Amino acid sequence: MAPMWLLLAFLLGLAVGSFLNVVIHRLPKGETLGGRSRCPHCGRTLSPLDLVPVFSYLALRGRCRYCQGPISPRYPLVEGLTGGLFLLTALRFPPSLEALFTFLFLSFLVALAFIDLDTYELPDPLTYGLLLLGLVGAWAFRFPLPFQPEGANLGALDGALLSAGLMALIAGYGAFFLRRFGEGRPEVPVGPHQVHMAALLGALLGPGVGMALAFLSWALSARTGRPVVLPDRLTLLLFPLIPLAPLLLPPLGNLWGEGWEGLAALAALKGGLIAAGGLALAGGLYWAFRGDPGETEGEEEPVAMGYGDVKLMGALGAWLGPYALLALFLGVFSGALFGLLLRKRTLPFGPHLALGGVVAFFYGEALVRAYLAYLGVS
Repeated sequence: MAPMWLLLAFLLGLAVGSFLNVVIHRLPKGETLGGRSRCPHCGRTLSPLDLVPVFSYLALRGRCRYCQGPISPRYPLVEGLTGGLFLLTALRFPPSLEALFTFLFLSFLVALAFIDLDTYELPDPLTYGLLLLGLVGAWAFRFPLPFQPEGANLGALDGALLSAGLMALIAGYGAFFLRRFGEGRPEVPVGPHQVHMAALLGALLGPGVGMALAFLSWALSARTGRPVVLPDRLTLLLFPLIPLAPLLLPPLGNLWGEGWEGLAALAALKGGLIAAGGLALAGGLYWAFRGDPGETEGEEEPVAMGYGDVKLMGALGAWLGPYALLALFLGVFSGALFGLLLRKRTLPFGPHLALGGVVAFFYGEALVRAYLAYLGVS
């Protein structure tokens, strides 16, 4: 790889990292991303010499030039991390649209990870922006995935829906267990109850019908002002039985043909996850424009995982396809490891999921091959 391209990518990463610091600081507060940077201590407008990525921090020894207030090491960390990730991209791709889209992919993940560290929230403009970017890249020039499935390759759209559906159901079952199998309060007009309905009906009737019926529930809830849903005790308890039915009752699987029980089970699971993912992403987009539904009266309900993680997982599915599952596994492993090291019971999951996404994007295929070789599977 040409040294000039590597140097250019690294310097570009440092500059983009400086802008990401602005995004991380201002976006959660609803502030504009334009305008000059100021010292958070004395409010003085910073000069261009104060804003040279990494080098200004080192030259000023981590303190403001005007008031000597401390500058957070977060700033050079974000700049250096982004520069390193851009350099890694340049080692993988020559100057191209693929490299540009990868730069954008990594920039979104860095911003999301650090915002989640600060606020325990993943902003909708970034999660949906990353999802849209992956779908546009797939549709326009089949990078990093084709838009629709091609042969054994999973398409970006299906990857997004399957990944979002999987994460939404993980969140749903987690909250269900924390409630000790009690029924949660359904949101009006749309919320997790419709997602769980879509999963059950999608597994039974196919993803299209499952989504259509769940959207009908959404419309009726909006029309009446009251939740028109199936209880979680029904949907969440029945859903896993649908894919298992062809395996436990071979005559059902044989409806597909002799020996096709496994295919029938996979089709039911895929239908449920796609339907659930479609409702989760559509419902999240509705609330992004409609505004936070706010707190309802009564005791606060336990939450195992926020829907920001669901949207981020959906975005990773558009970029990674089946390797989004590897990103999820790596994120869970990283989160558990840091939880043990820091002795914290509650940690934002977004940074760990973003880390898993980066590793899966660059090294997913190699890791899967190494694991299969370890198992003795060619």
